[in-house]
Amino acid sequence: MKNIILGILSVLLFTSCTKNFREINTDRNNPTAVTSDLLLSGIISSTLNNQVGEAWSIGNLVVQYNAKIQFVNEDRYGWAELNSIWNNVYGNYRNLQNIFTQVGSNTASPYYGVSLILKSWMFSLVADAYGDAPYSQAGKGKTDAAYQPVYDKQEDIYSGILADLKKANEVLATASGPFSGDLIYGGGPSAIIKWRRLANSLRLRYLMRLSKQKSVSAELQAILNDPINNPIFTGNSDNAELKYLAAAPNQWPLYGSRVGSFDEIRLSKTFSDRLTALNDPRIRVFGRPTQNSVTSGTPVIQGIPNGLSDVAALAFNGGPQNVSRVGYTFACLVCNDPGQAAPIPDAPRGILMTYAELQFILAEARQRNFITTGTASTYYNQGIAANFSYWQSVVPAAYNLQIAMPTVYLTQPAVELTGTNTEMLGKIALQKWIALYFNGLEAWFDWKRTGLPEIIPGPGNLNNNLVPVRFIYPISEQALNAANRAAAVQRQGADNINTRTWIAK
Repeated sequence: MKNIILGILSVLLFTSCTKNFREINTDRNNPTAVTSDLLLSGIISSTLNNQVGEAWSIGNLVVQYNAKIQFVNEDRYGWAELNSIWNNVYGNYRNLQNIFTQVGSNTASPYYGVSLILKSWMFSLVADAYGDAPYSQAGKGKTDAAYQPVYDKQEDIYSGILADLKKANEVLATASGPFSGDLIYGGGPSAIIKWRRLANSLRLRYLMRLSKQKSVSAELQAILNDPINNPIFTGNSDNAELKYLAAAPNQWPLYGSRVGSFDEIRLSKTFSDRLTALNDPRIRVFGRPTQNSVTSGTPVIQGIPNGLSDVAALAFNGGPQNVSRVGYTFACLVCNDPGQAAPIPDAPRGILMTYAELQFILAEARQRNFITTGTASTYYNQGIAANFSYWQSVVPAAYNLQIAMPTVYLTQPAVELTGTNTEMLGKIALQKWIALYFNGLEAWFDWKRTGLPEIIPGPGNLNNNLVPVRFIYPISEQALNAANRAAAVQRQGADNINTRTWIAK
């Protein structure tokens, strides 16, 4: 009898334990599958927030928009490994692959074409920052057991990028079906044409990137000759950017910065001098009057030279109170001057590409006779006007910065597109440089190709008076993918910050 009772109890206990086993042991806060819309929004948010971080920590310094007054190693080119782009791109590429898996053979899904565009942009960042890198076998550990992917040549990566952008434009032309999670253009049917314009505008950007190594005229002209099938940006409303929100956690990424960390970075003298020489009111966007000049009643915006030693940087012009802080639009919550309200947290944007940049690309292409469409001066003037208009729309009216383009701005000798071919290319490059402010590393990538505008290493630089031209590979690659990394170094050149990659040689 005792054994019978024990048996009955065991059965009852087993039944009660297994009846809801799956439900009890399923963590509903840790899903095993995520829909394409949620994957897409996460990828966009992550990559563009990283873009802001790269601009702040390295991009704005190396091209001399900003300079440092403390902890100045980055500004002096004392670069160790800089892995943010590498980690962000390869981390987010896994989620892009999940979208491709969900879409399957349905290339008419908007998610397919949009994911191709994001993949192209993301891998361009890796190729431009490092050179040769995993591409064709990247992210195939799970599907193909490719745990040590080969490093593709930078040239081959760019061939893949351009092919994918072309395909994205084509498949999106007939795309249909649900489309949400789009933090750039808002999703839905009306967003598709804007993604196509981005795809083709990026094609123009990357073709110009290749122009130092190969003829790109035919491909550039083919895009422009067929605006119906190859639409490009038509105005600032097509800008590819992430608009932040006023509430946490989706505010401007620097809004939560410590004031001490934020104030280590100031306006560069290179930037302030060039804008002052042009009588350019956009200087009020990028920098604030020095605190001492405001106190004395004679406000002046004045930057600090790049590449000073720690001691020299802190002492420059009598100290930090006499050096302009970064523009108020980009500031942190407590990075306001005495008596000033906290900055508006959703004012600035995470930028991927703008209409102004496209116009400067076309201006250069026309000036170099790579294309026959339009005139260089028209593209150039449209680019300048678009950038002025852009900042007028971004900077809150409450700041009262008065940054409208002066009526005589375009006719100034230093601005008007006249002079020798070299002088005109220099003017285009200068205005493009201004327009690329806070756009990740794009101004640096472009400078590596053209050498314009001039960047002069600071007096305390730690790189033998050379401006860095690449990032070194992550040290972890020496352990995790040593043979393929070594093959890339053998092919490309020494793994240091001064080795020019194929595209910029």
